[in-house]
Amino acid sequence: MADSRPPGGSFARAVVAELDVGGAVSRAIEGFAARPGQLQLGAAVADTLADGEVLVAEAGTGIGKTYAYLVPTLLDGRRVIISTGTRTLQDQLFHRDLPRVRAALQGASPQPMRTALLKGRANYLCRYRLQRAVEEGPFTAPDEVAAIQTAAEWARATDSGDLAEAPQGVEGVAERITATPERCLGQGCPAYDTCFFYEARRRAHEADVLVVNHHLLLADWAVKDAGYGAVLPEAEAVILDEAHLLPDTAARFFGHSVSARAIRDLVRDVRIADRREAGDMPDLRAAIDTLEAAVAGLRLALEGGEQRDAWYTVAESGGAEAAEALRGAAAGLQQALALVAERGPELEACHRRAGELEEALGCFLAPAEGEVQWYETRGRGFALHRTPLDVGGSFRRHMEREADAWVLLSATLAVGSSFAAFRGRLGLADTVRTEQLPSPFDYAGQSLFYCPSGLPLPNQEGYDQAVVARAREVIDCTPGGVFLLFTSHRALRLAREQLETALRRPLLVQGDAPQGRLLEAFAQAGDAVLLGTASFWQGVDIRGAALSAVIIDRLPFAAPGDPVTAARQRAVEDAGGMAFRDILLPEAVIALKQGAGRLIRDDADRGVLMIADPRLLGKPYGRLFRNSLPAMPLTRRVEDVKAFWEGVL
Repeated sequence: MADSRPPGGSFARAVVAELDVGGAVSRAIEGFAARPGQLQLGAAVADTLADGEVLVAEAGTGIGKTYAYLVPTLLDGRRVIISTGTRTLQDQLFHRDLPRVRAALQGASPQPMRTALLKGRANYLCRYRLQRAVEEGPFTAPDEVAAIQTAAEWARATDSGDLAEAPQGVEGVAERITATPERCLGQGCPAYDTCFFYEARRRAHEADVLVVNHHLLLADWAVKDAGYGAVLPEAEAVILDEAHLLPDTAARFFGHSVSARAIRDLVRDVRIADRREAGDMPDLRAAIDTLEAAVAGLRLALEGGEQRDAWYTVAESGGAEAAEALRGAAAGLQQALALVAERGPELEACHRRAGELEEALGCFLAPAEGEVQWYETRGRGFALHRTPLDVGGSFRRHMEREADAWVLLSATLAVGSSFAAFRGRLGLADTVRTEQLPSPFDYAGQSLFYCPSGLPLPNQEGYDQAVVARAREVIDCTPGGVFLLFTSHRALRLAREQLETALRRPLLVQGDAPQGRLLEAFAQAGDAVLLGTASFWQGVDIRGAALSAVIIDRLPFAAPGDPVTAARQRAVEDAGGMAFRDILLPEAVIALKQGAGRLIRDDADRGVLMIADPRLLGKPYGRLFRNSLPAMPLTRRVEDVKAFWEGVL
C-alpha cells in the first residue's frame, strides 16, 4: 500500500482538525463534542503512528479515547490491529464505534478501509460439531434439544456464525456446537470449506483494520513461539486498548496450564470417536479408564475444597507422584490412539490432543528458571499452572517483532503521575512517550468521596459487619442504584447474609446469574443493590441514576496467599527491591482506580464513592491512593452524603 500520510507533525494536525469543532467527526456524528484531552490524545496517537514509536497513555473516563485512536488509525492508511480487553468491548468497537468514525471520515482517508473482526475459535459455530449434536438427538438431554434445533436454524441464516449474534438459549449448548483449538479438526474437517472461523480468519488477513481481543492476540504470540505458524496477519501498527489488563493476561499465555476439565473433555471425545470410527479396540478403552482414574487420583492428592496454592505445598505429599502418573496415563492414551488415528479425523485429533496433554504435563513438572508452579481446585476440578514471574522480556521481544508503532491506552495505567510500574511489567523502556490526560468530568460538582470514621482496621474482628452497616446508611439515603464491590468472595457472602432480609429494594448478587444479565437487571431496576467482586470492578458502564453510589470494602491489595504474587514478591526482595512498594502498592492503586471509575460515566452523572478502609486516611501510603483518584470533595460524615442527595451540599 502506498504511504500517502503526511509527516508526523502535519499528520497530527490533520487528525486534530477532523476531531475538532467543524471537523468531519463533529459534522457527521450527532451530539459529538470536541474535548481538549481527546484532541491531545489524537495528536499523540497520530505522531506515534507516523514516527513508528511507542505511546503509553492514560485517558481518564470521558476523554473519548476510542475516537481519539480510531481517527488517526483510519487516516493513517496502513494495516493496524486494534486489541481490546474483552469480547464485549470488541463487539462494541467493531459494530458501533468503528462504523461511525469510518462513515464520518469517508473521503478523508487515503483509500477505502477494509475492516474485520476476529475472535477465538470457540466463539464461532462449528458446523461439524453442530451436525454431530443433531445426530445425537436421542442421547441428548430434553432441555438441550430445543436449543440445538434453534442453533441449526440459525446456522442456515447467519453469515458470521459468531455466537454473540445467536438467538437466546443457544449459549446453553455452546460447548457442544463449537470447537476449541484442541477439538478443531482443521483441514481434515468435512465442513472445512464452509467453516465460520476460517472464513473470519480469511477476512482478517485481507483487512486494513482488524479488531481482536487481548486473549486472541496473546494466543497468537504463544502459537508463534511454539512454531505452529500464526493466526493473525502481520501489521504495521498495534493499538492496545484496556492495556492495564495486559501484564496478567500475558503471564497466563506465556505460561502453561493443564485442567481436569480439559482432560475430561478429551476423555469424552475419545469415547465418542471410538464409537464412531473404531469400536473394536479394548486396549483404547482401557487407556481411557486409566486416564480417568489418574485424574481422580491427582484430585484426591490435592485434597481440600476450593483453594489456590503453590505446588510445593502438595508436591512431596503425593502431588508430584499423582501428576507423574497422570502424565504416564496421557502417554498411554496417545500410544493406544496411534494405532487407530488413521481411521477418522476425530481419532486423529484426539491422538494429537493426548500428545499435547502429555507434553503440557511434562512442562508443568519441569519448570524453567523464573517460573512458579501452582495449582487451584474447585469441586471435582483442578488446574495446574506454570507461570512466568516476569513477562517484560517476552512482551518486549514480541513488540519488536510484530509491528513498528504501538499505542497502549487505558483509563488506569499511572500510579500518581508515574507510569514506572506499568512500563516495568511489560518491559517498556523508560524513554517511551507517555501521556496522562485527566477526565473532563466535574468531579468536584458531580461527586462526593465518603470515608467513614470510626471503623476498625480490616484485619480486626467485626470489620466486615461494620462495613455493611455503614454501607446500609449510604444505601438508605441514595435514590438510585448502588454497587458494593468486594475484594473477596467471603466478604461478599457475609454482606449478602446481612442485606438479604434488610433491604426494601432489589438485591443482585454475583454468581446468581451471568454477569450480563445481572447488569441488565441492575440498570433496568434503577434502585437495585449489586454485590460483586473482581469482574465487576472494571468494564462496567452504567450511566445515570441507575448507578448512583459505589461502595468499596477494602483497598484491593493482592491476597497474601496468592502463589504467583508471593513468588513475585520473593523475586523482588531477592533482587534488592521492596515488594510492597514495587508490586503490591502500585497494583492495588490501579485496581482501586478501576473500581472507583464505575461511578461517573457521563457529564450528567452524580454519585457518591464510599471507600470503607480506614488505611486510606490513616496510613502514609493512603495519600498515593487518594492522589491517583479524581479530585472529589472528601467527607467522613454520613450526614454529608444525605445532604449531597438532598441537593444542599
